[in-house]
Amino acid sequence: MDTIYGNLSRIIEQCGTLTAVIDGTCSMTYAELNRWVDEIRGCFPIERPQFVGVVMDHGIDMIATILAVIKSGAGYVAAEPSLPEERIRFMMSDAGVDFVIADKRYAGMTGGVPVITSDMFENAEDKSPLPSAEISSDNPAYVLYTSGTTGRPKGVVVTNGNVCHYVKAFQHEFHPAPGDVMLQYSVCSFDIFVEEVFTTLLSGATLLIAPESVKNDVAELMSFVVRQGVTIISGFPYLLLEINKLGTVPPSLRLLISGGDVLRSSYVDRIIDKVDIYNTYGPSETTVCASYFRCNDYEQLLDGTYPVGKPVLGVEVTIVDEFMEPLPAGEVGELCISGGGVSLGYLHRCPESDNFVTLEDGRRLYRSGDLGYVLADGNIAFLHRKDSQVMIMGKRVECSEVENVLCKCDDVESGVVCSYLDTNGLSYLAAYIVPKDRRRFSIHGLKKRLERYLTSFMIPEYFVAMKEIPLTPNGKPDKEALPVVLKDSEL
Repeated sequence: MDTIYGNLSRIIEQCGTLTAVIDGTCSMTYAELNRWVDEIRGCFPIERPQFVGVVMDHGIDMIATILAVIKSGAGYVAAEPSLPEERIRFMMSDAGVDFVIADKRYAGMTGGVPVITSDMFENAEDKSPLPSAEISSDNPAYVLYTSGTTGRPKGVVVTNGNVCHYVKAFQHEFHPAPGDVMLQYSVCSFDIFVEEVFTTLLSGATLLIAPESVKNDVAELMSFVVRQGVTIISGFPYLLLEINKLGTVPPSLRLLISGGDVLRSSYVDRIIDKVDIYNTYGPSETTVCASYFRCNDYEQLLDGTYPVGKPVLGVEVTIVDEFMEPLPAGEVGELCISGGGVSLGYLHRCPESDNFVTLEDGRRLYRSGDLGYVLADGNIAFLHRKDSQVMIMGKRVECSEVENVLCKCDDVESGVVCSYLDTNGLSYLAAYIVPKDRRRFSIHGLKKRLERYLTSFMIPEYFVAMKEIPLTPNGKPDKEALPVVLKDSEL
C-alpha cells in the first residue's frame, strides 16, 4: 500500500534526528515534525474529514498542517492568502471542504465554511491523540485548482498513490537524500510546491522555506541560498532567467529544475556550465512532471527552446493524431500521458473531463491538448497548445511561434505575444518585450530581425516595451495584467 504517510513513517524511523523543515523562526527534526503533526490533527473537529482547506502563510505550521490532513485520510485544498478572496471561497465551496485551517488574519476569507485558526495549535498538546486512519493509495492527497474553459477553476484530484509514484520518479532521476536541502519557494497552488515538499520529506532531505522578504530580489534569494547550503531549486523559467542574469550560482547548488513553462536557452546561457539544469513537462492532471530533460551539453532547438525530454519512471508519453493513433518520430501530434501519475480526474463533471480516457486494457490516459513531436534521439519537443492558433489575414498563426522568434533576438531579454480582436472581430498580435538595454533598443532593428524569420502577417502590429513581464502567483506570464493595445478597424 503506497501512501504518503506510510512512506514518511519509514523515513521518520530512519532519519528521526535529522532536520526535516526549516523556516524563518525555527527548525524541526523528522521526529519533532511527526509529533507536531499528531498534535495538530488532535485539533480537528471531526476524526475523518474528506477534504480540508488550508489558508496559511508558508512555514513549518503550514507543512505540518498539510501532513496532518493527509494523515487523517483526507485531501488538502491549499490556497495562497494572496489569492482573490472570491477565488478562495469558490475553491473551498466547490471542494466541499469539511473545514478550513487558516492563520487568524485569514479566517474571514473562506466564506461560511467552519474555520480552525492556527493559534489554536498552541494548546494542541492538551488534546487527546486520534487513532491512526485507514488510508489507501487511492485516497485523495490534494485538490489543485487550474483554469477551466468555463471561466471557473476546476479541481484536479490527486491521490496518495499518484504522489508516491512521482516521488519514486524524482528519486530515480535526481537521487535526493539526507544532506540535500530543497528550497521551498513556490506558491502552494502549483505543482512545483508538491515537488518541493514531498520529494524532500519522503527522501530524508531538508525542506528550507524561503522567507517572503527575499522572494522578490533574486540577489537576496541567492544570498539566502548560499547561507543555508541549498542543493536543489525547482522553479519557473523566469526564476532561472533572473539567476542567469547574475552569471553565477551558489557553490552548494547541484540541481536547477525548470517547469511550468517554456525554457529558452537564453534563460540559462550564463549558468549552463555551472550546474545541472533540467527542463520538465507535465500537466497538473498527471501529477507534477511527465518528462525530464537534462539541458547541459545539448544544443538548443531551432526555436531557441529545449526539449522536454523523455518520460519519467512509470510513465508513457505517446504522440497521437486526431484519431488517437500513434505517430512516428518527427510528426506533430497531441501528447497523451499514461502511467502512475494520471490523477483521479476533476472533482466535478466539466467539458475537460473527456480528456481522461480509459483504454481497452484498463489503463487510464490523459489527453494533454499540447502538441509536440519526437526527435531523432527519442526526446520530445513541445510546441504549443492545440487551441492556440489565431487567424491573421486568413492565415493560421501560432502566437508561440512568433514569441519564440521574438525571444531569440539578441536585444530582447524576455517577451510575450498575445492576440486580440479589433472592432470588426478580426485578430491582431501585440508583442510585450523586456529589452536588455532600453537605451540602445531599436524597434526598427527588432522588426528587421523578425522579418528574416517571419512572414509579414506574423509580425505583431504593436510592440510594448515593459520593465518586466507581470507574473501570476503561479509564476507564469499574467496576460490579463498586460496593457491591451486597442485597435479600431475603421482607422
